[in-house]
Amino acid sequence: MSSIVLSVSGLNYYLSTVGKYAGVHTSSVRSLRYGWLAYALGERTTPRLKQNSKIITLDGNLSSGKGALAQKLADKLGMLYMPEPDTFYLDKMTGEKEPLPVDFNGMCSLEKFYTDPKAADGNSYRLQMWMYTMRLLQYADALEHLLTTGQGVILERSPFSDTVFLEAMFKEGYIRKECVQHYNEIKGISICEFLPPHLVIYVDLPAEDVQKKLKQSGKSYLQNVPLTYLKSIEDSYKKSFLPKISETSEVLAYDATQAQDVERVVEDIDYLKFEKGPWLEQDDVTYHHMRMLVEDKQKVATLTHIPKFLPEITIGAHDYDEKYYAYKSLPGKKYAPGYNADVGDKYIWLK
Repeated sequence: MSSIVLSVSGLNYYLSTVGKYAGVHTSSVRSLRYGWLAYALGERTTPRLKQNSKIITLDGNLSSGKGALAQKLADKLGMLYMPEPDTFYLDKMTGEKEPLPVDFNGMCSLEKFYTDPKAADGNSYRLQMWMYTMRLLQYADALEHLLTTGQGVILERSPFSDTVFLEAMFKEGYIRKECVQHYNEIKGISICEFLPPHLVIYVDLPAEDVQKKLKQSGKSYLQNVPLTYLKSIEDSYKKSFLPKISETSEVLAYDATQAQDVERVVEDIDYLKFEKGPWLEQDDVTYHHMRMLVEDKQKVATLTHIPKFLPEITIGAHDYDEKYYAYKSLPGKKYAPGYNADVGDKYIWLK
């Protein structure tokens, strides 16, 4: 029998081949990596943190209007807006000109999930695990941007709220109990490394209205999303996520109509005192260690790997080799960036 290679839907070998990208500072303000030498020479984080140096996440069910509110809030508060990551977020992070095949992006499909959520090939849990990893990488990007520039960041959802989809999938019978146990173990050893959002804004749209909006979206794969699944997401938000996150983060909740009044939301944010949560305990030393972690995206992604066999996300050694060499055969992937003549890199022998 061939040996088994554990991989989060291909992330392991993908990140190993883009490690040089994954460790590069992603902020548009600074192109140099931060490190212990910068800290030793006097680089500090706290002087650049101002009133709006916050991480704010917008949460809610599908098509609840959180994206529109997030963009408007970012404009009003002078913060960076990061839209919700998709299955190809890693390609954007590593600067791919075009999305790579799904074999190198989780080996999962969002469209397939909505049309066949109980697919026997394990697509549903691969998608869930991949999206948790993408949210974790994006959250690391957000923290890196905040700590490096001082500019606050507004995101749609976060790895902290990702569990609402897991709970809904399990309740609907889309994934096995073993998948839930695996996810909880992964989240338990990874999310603890990150500070929670300063503020969570929840946009409440009843599941029935969500289903109507999905049918009006024009996307064929969203036409038949079960109402029970949407209700499960709503229940998980209200009964599980929001009560728990309120212990460490400020929480504001609005219905879909109230969420359109951006001025009111901004005013409510101004009234918040932000007097709870682990952010109050941070200093330049802890910020230093956080910056060291979040700029190393390969290390962040490795937090989602454990040596545990689970058919949904495990591939055999032969399949692993096949996909690895398929990736290396892509244009510009055989050698490190800047050393590939097939994509026009020049003066390679001088580097």
